[in-house]
Amino acid sequence: MLPEIVDAVREVQLPLLAVLLLLGAVTKTSRHAAGSGLAVLVPERLRRPVTVGTGLLEVGLAVGLLTLTGLPGDVVRAATGAVFAASVVVLVLARRRDPEAGCGCFGGLSRAPIGWRTLTRAGLLSVAALATPGLEPSGWQVATAPTPPHAWVLGAALLLLVLLSPELREVAVRTVRREPCEQREYSMRRTLRRLRRSDVWRTNENVMIKSEPDDVWRHGCWRFLRYDGMRHGRRTDVVYAVRIGGRRRTSVRAVLVDRGSGAVVASFGAVTGLELPGPPRRLPRPRQAARRDAERYDAARAAETLQLARDHPAGRMPDQRDADTGQPV
Repeated sequence: MLPEIVDAVREVQLPLLAVLLLLGAVTKTSRHAAGSGLAVLVPERLRRPVTVGTGLLEVGLAVGLLTLTGLPGDVVRAATGAVFAASVVVLVLARRRDPEAGCGCFGGLSRAPIGWRTLTRAGLLSVAALATPGLEPSGWQVATAPTPPHAWVLGAALLLLVLLSPELREVAVRTVRREPCEQREYSMRRTLRRLRRSDVWRTNENVMIKSEPDDVWRHGCWRFLRYDGMRHGRRTDVVYAVRIGGRRRTSVRAVLVDRGSGAVVASFGAVTGLELPGPPRRLPRPRQAARRDAERYDAARAAETLQLARDHPAGRMPDQRDADTGQPV
């Protein structure tokens, strides 16, 4: 029984390590990942390439853990253990360089300062990886044909990871206490994507001279972008306002400002904070619409309006009198 449990413990590490490596690689694609972990130890211009390179290395190791067996598989497993062991050293150095920096293990989620839990997790993952060389199955074979001991070991391993992962607390805090839009970070790439998919952008696309903004600034929950434009032979500033978050259909507005006079010549998008009633889902049938119009028809009022129009032909307005004094206005 004991040998079976030991084999299950070793085999479970293959898919578990592969999943952790893939998660780490995916989260390193965010721009926040370039300011923590290994990136703290390199110059500013190299931080982004180093972060991307680390993510690509993690993807390669994860694929190897899932697919390779025999000697190539043992090489990948040993390399995985070496990478996690090296990460312990890197985390210690990064902690000395910047005590407030996160480990960067899972990109922007790893913002908490490097502590004993992060170092212990990296060390245990290194030991787990170094225990896998010599196994016959690949990680994919273990994941697709689990046994009860595999399930028990996996549950215990996940519980240990939960206890050693400060990122989970960060996710819980973000879910419960979501930052207000005034303080929320919003990438320029997402802003441009939301802008260029809007009807407001397509309406003014032929007015703009350049496809890139001349000026960008942010105020509260809005990011503003100014483009150079030409309208009816006059130079124009096309200023877009893109809301941080919110609904896509109502989050883009624009104004066209004449550069010479500074006057607003056109505006697009929502211009009121009130919710406007939407169009009916289905128009009434012709007979039903005619019946409704007939019910609203007032013959006496129509006759009075017709008589008033005859008494006061076009070009001559009836006298208007003040309601209190009765004098002509």
